[in-house]
Amino acid sequence: MTAGWNDTDALTEDCERFLTGGPVGAGVRTSVLTSWQRCQSLGIRADQVDIPYHQDLDLESDLIRAAGPVIDQLNSALYGMPMGVLLCDEQARIIDRRVDDPSLNRVLDARGLAPGFGYAEQFAGTNGIGTALVDRRPVLIHGREHFVDALRIFSCAGIPIRDPLSGQSRGLLDLTCLCEDADPAMLALAREAARSIERRLLDQSTERERALLRTFFQAHRAAGGAPPASLLRPEEGEPVGPGASGGDLLNRHDRLILQEKAAELISSGHAAIVEVPLPHGRAATLLSRPVTSSSGETGVAVEAVLPGGALRRLATTARPVLPYKNVTPSPITLSPPYTTASPDRSALTEPPSVTDKWLIAVGEPGVGRLALLARQRLELLTEAGIRIGTTLDVTRTAEELTEVAIPRLADFVTVDLPDAVLRGEEPTNVSGAMRRVALGAVSEGSHLYPVGDLVTFVPATPQARCLATGQSVLSPLPALASTWLPEDPARAEKVRARGIHSAIAVPLLARGVVLGVASFYRLEHQGPFEEDDLSLAEELAGRAAVCIDNARRFTLERTTALTLQRSLLPHGLPEQTAVEAAHRYLPAQAGVGGDWFDIIPLSGARVALVVGDVVGHGLHASATMGRLRTAVQNFSDLDLPVDEVLAHLDDLVGRLDLDEDPDGAAGAGIIGATCLYAVYDPVSQRCTMARAGHPAPALVLPDGTVELPEVPAGPPLGLGCAPFETVDIAMPEGSQLILYTDGLIEHRDRDIDVAIDQLRCVLTHPDRPPEETCDALLGALLPAQPSDDVALLVARTRALNAQQVAQWDVPADPAAVSGIRTAVTRQLADWDMEELTFSTELMISELVTNAIRYAGAPIQVRLLRDRTLICEVSDGSCTSPRLRRAATTDEGGRGLFLVAQLAQRWGTRHTADGKVIWTEQPLSSFAAL
Repeated sequence: MTAGWNDTDALTEDCERFLTGGPVGAGVRTSVLTSWQRCQSLGIRADQVDIPYHQDLDLESDLIRAAGPVIDQLNSALYGMPMGVLLCDEQARIIDRRVDDPSLNRVLDARGLAPGFGYAEQFAGTNGIGTALVDRRPVLIHGREHFVDALRIFSCAGIPIRDPLSGQSRGLLDLTCLCEDADPAMLALAREAARSIERRLLDQSTERERALLRTFFQAHRAAGGAPPASLLRPEEGEPVGPGASGGDLLNRHDRLILQEKAAELISSGHAAIVEVPLPHGRAATLLSRPVTSSSGETGVAVEAVLPGGALRRLATTARPVLPYKNVTPSPITLSPPYTTASPDRSALTEPPSVTDKWLIAVGEPGVGRLALLARQRLELLTEAGIRIGTTLDVTRTAEELTEVAIPRLADFVTVDLPDAVLRGEEPTNVSGAMRRVALGAVSEGSHLYPVGDLVTFVPATPQARCLATGQSVLSPLPALASTWLPEDPARAEKVRARGIHSAIAVPLLARGVVLGVASFYRLEHQGPFEEDDLSLAEELAGRAAVCIDNARRFTLERTTALTLQRSLLPHGLPEQTAVEAAHRYLPAQAGVGGDWFDIIPLSGARVALVVGDVVGHGLHASATMGRLRTAVQNFSDLDLPVDEVLAHLDDLVGRLDLDEDPDGAAGAGIIGATCLYAVYDPVSQRCTMARAGHPAPALVLPDGTVELPEVPAGPPLGLGCAPFETVDIAMPEGSQLILYTDGLIEHRDRDIDVAIDQLRCVLTHPDRPPEETCDALLGALLPAQPSDDVALLVARTRALNAQQVAQWDVPADPAAVSGIRTAVTRQLADWDMEELTFSTELMISELVTNAIRYAGAPIQVRLLRDRTLICEVSDGSCTSPRLRRAATTDEGGRGLFLVAQLAQRWGTRHTADGKVIWTEQPLSSFAAL
């Protein structure tokens, strides 16, 4: 039944648009479009084709012997149908043809579809023979899908034929007919016939090995000896050899060791004697001998020599493999007398005590090499599972892929990823420029694009083809190397001159998404890539792709958490004169945590220094850190004492725990948080601090003395324990206070006492600026890959000198208000601040009057000349004033309202003896410090 094909008119229009450089429609299959692009890059003309003819065909090959009966049977099944059966070799040359229809036979002859003609894609364009061999998969090319006009009358179904042992391409089976006679079933018929040919190829290999085995036994019988017993028969634990009762046992593990070594000896193809060490100090001797069957097949037989019928103990180290020479020239006589020679000569003496030999294996060297390669590839896959994906870093994972593949699979390996993958995003378009992330090489001078370059793959390249189809591409280097790098012909010629001759391009696929492409290249000293190499490259790339995708998703989560973390941390230091500060925040290698720091200006020119740590990593820890930092700022704004700030923070963490874990499920809430809170006063040059489960700070005095203040270690936040204790220490001007999180000093490979000693050593430089101190601490204490994030705050203290402070004691007498106003006015004149006299007199009068009327002694007035003019009135009452709006009929209540209007900021803070009401006024430009 003739199949219904796509609209040929639309396909013709698409082809014409392609040839003129226009866009093609969705009706063109991706594989066909990719082939068209290859043909165009090769310079093939659609209106003219020159099919080469070859005379040097091997018409006695095992492929023809295996395929002959199959294509005869297939041709018989197609009797009466106008369809031809073509057999091609691995170079796309037709080596056999079966056609019963005379008219089709004439058409095929006219188009050169006959034995001897080569239909490689580089000569004939898109066709069922050459394209199937290039793509290494079944193809069906119909009518206008052919690139060359002369072939567009045909429909061709091509199926590659692979060697069942090596996986190499041996040729191709093609069914060809005119377009009007095409049927979709022809692809299935060709596939079934190709599989039959592959089975017959396998039968030929096994028959050759059976012939070798028969020859081996015949040689032993001809020599008058019994055939050696098979080593594969004894079950595990059974004694081996006659008279072995009570002797050593040859178990399954022993046999596997001997069989593995036998495969190596067969693959070498040479005669040799080798001593093989076995577990428990035992040893066996393997004898490899050449064998040639009556039909001419050559191979190697490997026997195990067991002296005395049992394994002998290994007394010395195993000897290397030495050549073995058979004295008798007959190729099938395997047990003649042996000559005696010293070990450094070509002949070796068989031990005279040999009473039993066990046959290990008989095989062809080629098959043995395949077995050896299969084991090596399995070992490489096992190693890849260990070495690829050791970190959650995209770039490092790509580098690990190149390190595993070189040199056992390829000489050069490159990995190219879109920038979106490096940022942690999922790529939406992999057809554009990619970043070269990794380049592995056996030697320098590959002339491939280096790491860091943006690489754009044009449609003809293997990389572009595999990205377009999502399938791997195995490609030899074309005669014109510039077709690999058409955008850079000079570099392409250097690549060719370097000796690179074949490539494999594998898409990095994870969850059905193409993340990038891995390319494998070989030099001329190695053979070209084979089908097994392609499968191995796909397996390696598949494992790397999953690891890259995991690293990409981790990078995205880490980037998101880090962005949130950095947005919640201070972007800059606030304006204040109490300290000169520097800070650092470094996220952990494994993920962003909840470490934070802060510098908060307080009233009276004081400053609060805060460092905290939320246990855990990720977005939850970052978000929790932001909530705690906001809370600390709010509590600080209330001018609460140090211990009360931590107490309020402790209550907040406890409430957050309940909100996150209302049912008390283990691990659902916040595990914990720590904090160190310190307040430095530049007037008194003292610092009050308390800590909640946090490491103690370090203090560097101006003379270079390094101290670790004994700050009482309170419990971590959220436990609701006893009140926090504070400590008050003197900090002369020029002292440095170092606050940090535990990530700086705690590491699994280092004792914490060692870290503290290193900390002390680094800080013995009191003249070093805070910025340099931060760099020195991180360089000395931080490991190469920190497991925890680090927040570091270094503050060098300043002081307000006597010329910046004015202070008066005020009697509890209303008459004293006038005198204090006069004193304040005089002080402002001394400071060249006459423009602030009116507002300052008004605020001082109101605040002192209220203190005298409503509070009590001791009353004190203090002016501080800092970045602002600070006015402070203290009294002995703990009652805070309340701002209110007085009604028009009220006789009072407007004083504090006026103070608030005149001051930039104002507030109240409590002391041990009462309270302080303070105001701040901005300085004019000429009066500013």
